Amino acid sequence: MPFIANSDSDRSAMLAAIGVASMDELFADIPASKRYPKLALDPGLSELEVLRELDALASKNLGADRSAWFLGAGAYNHFIPSLVPALAGRGEFLTAYTPYQPEVSQGTLQAIFEYQSMASALFGVDTVNASHYDGATALAEAALMAVAANPTRARVLVPAALHPEYKDVLRLYLSAHPVQLAEYEGAPRDAGLSDDVACLIAAYPDFEGRITDLSGAAEAAHAVGALFVVHADPIMLGLFKSPGELGADLVTAEGQALGNPMNHGGPFLGMMGATQKLVRKMPGRIVGQAADHEGRRGFVLTLSAREQHIRREKAVSNICSNQGLVMLQTTIYLEALGKAGLRKVAQLCWHKAHYAAGQLGKLPGFAVAGGEFFKEFVVKTPRPAAEIADKLAARGVVPGFPLSRYYPQRTHELLVCVTEMNTKAQIDLLASSLAEVTR
Repeated sequence: MPFIANSDSDRSAMLAAIGVASMDELFADIPASKRYPKLALDPGLSELEVLRELDALASKNLGADRSAWFLGAGAYNHFIPSLVPALAGRGEFLTAYTPYQPEVSQGTLQAIFEYQSMASALFGVDTVNASHYDGATALAEAALMAVAANPTRARVLVPAALHPEYKDVLRLYLSAHPVQLAEYEGAPRDAGLSDDVACLIAAYPDFEGRITDLSGAAEAAHAVGALFVVHADPIMLGLFKSPGELGADLVTAEGQALGNPMNHGGPFLGMMGATQKLVRKMPGRIVGQAADHEGRRGFVLTLSAREQHIRREKAVSNICSNQGLVMLQTTIYLEALGKAGLRKVAQLCWHKAHYAAGQLGKLPGFAVAGGEFFKEFVVKTPRPAAEIADKLAARGVVPGFPLSRYYPQRTHELLVCVTEMNTKAQIDLLASSLAEVTR
């Protein structure tokens, strides 16, 4: 909103309204010596000088656009076509806020409808809501859905290799319920299911980039009456089977990778999809397509299960929110790439990551962890990984994420992420730099 200063006539009218004749009379109770004290401030900088100062400070940051970047661990550097911010930044769209008169906001509703349609196809489920704060929030809301559907059950099973911060969010969300968060190792179908389990959560892939074998997991969960929840990398779904094809009842994901910058950690996009039988239990909102009395296509807010729209005690969730602008960028990204484009991105991530793993695995003292992986993999290092990362950062190379940050005992392990943004030259530079600093 632009600042418009008060005119002299405006001031006179306001003074008259409160019964004083002048500004001096208005401030008469304040001693004259205290009214306009001189402040010991520098005279200030011009706009040009301020911009130069800010640019100099920004140049000290080691970002993905200024370095050989192999850092992932939950926030990913993927290519964003120029048309994504160009369209999302138009005045018709540029808001992240909820449409409180939804049917008037046909453009917003159509964007949500298109997002739901494409995300549903990507996840392989009947519907997707719009939306949650981030992937961790979406996963926690899915766990709450499962607990609400099975109120007498006392356990939620999560993979030990789930992102540690996601587990923290899950614990916080479930802390108000008499439910235990229990971790398991290995394949989800062997997680120790019993009739006290509300849901079985699987990571696809897990925090260390490994692609989990989900075969038989849905059948095993359903056999004991539990829901099967899959948290997926949406980029990977351009190449691999969807969670819906593997029997998932609920699918969650972090949508940041789909057309959104890393933004220093947010805002991100929490995606959630469900089968038809769970649609009315979903938090958030669902937009549907309809027709008016003249047969013209329109969009309506079909379902909104949050406390701002219905009675608090009947709300599915009281804390979920719609990440409208981030969701819009994801919608434009998916429309721009299409099925073939998303598959190509996933293929590039796969091949480049495996080339990098091959190069790093040849270095003396280094070893790449086993198992099938997508775009992230763990490398065992001959020296502390945090020390290596610090040394390489000074050279403009960000080699990955030292796992000791979350697991203090794992001092010699580095989580390396390779996406379509990494060139062969950057990967070769990473390998030669690691060899040099550990020689």
